Amino acid sequence: MDTTPYQLRNDKLGPRIADALKKRHFEAWYCADPADALKQVFDLIPQSDTVSWGGSVTAETLGIQKTLRERGYTVIDRDTAQSKEERTELMRQALLCDTFITSSNAVTEDGQLVNVDGNGNRVAAMCFGPRSVIVVAGMNKVVKTLEDAVQRARTIAGPINMQRFPALSAPCSVNGACANCSSLDSICSYIVTTRLCKPAGRIKVILIGGEFGF
Repeated sequence: MDTTPYQLRNDKLGPRIADALKKRHFEAWYCADPADALKQVFDLIPQSDTVSWGGSVTAETLGIQKTLRERGYTVIDRDTAQSKEERTELMRQALLCDTFITSSNAVTEDGQLVNVDGNGNRVAAMCFGPRSVIVVAGMNKVVKTLEDAVQRARTIAGPINMQRFPALSAPCSVNGACANCSSLDSICSYIVTTRLCKPAGRIKVILIGGEFGF
């Protein structure tokens, strides 16, 4: 298979961004191949860990949740809940899991992560709680500056992700564009910039050489 210009660019830029993340005390890798990214994920998760995750199309595309179950990990999965109350309780339990898996709405070239969240459980876990956090992100999430990252999270990731939740009715679910709304259904209730990893190495970022997630 011929290497595309997009892949060539990723292979040059990806390691540079991994280095920038390391300077901010993240652990970081660039994996050109999704299979290598999946292997790297599981190299970081002891079999004894209890694992949970935030909503992530990237993780689902890589097959992380499927592989966790196949390998017999103990997982906390909010989608197994039989009621809204049980779902909330599972989300609370996930904040004390050993390893939490998520993606990032944007990654800046100087190594910062920007995320928006509706309920706050995903960004809360990134900030504090789980012993280890693994972030998997396609190179389509990479932007130049912090301002670009917030813009991407709000105006690209937000409206696209909203289409995954037909029961919600924020303006972007109707017209496909961010309206800077104050709707209770907004998935941009929390906007979090992770500019440093503290303690060092707690957050592991795996950049993948392709388009993954939104």
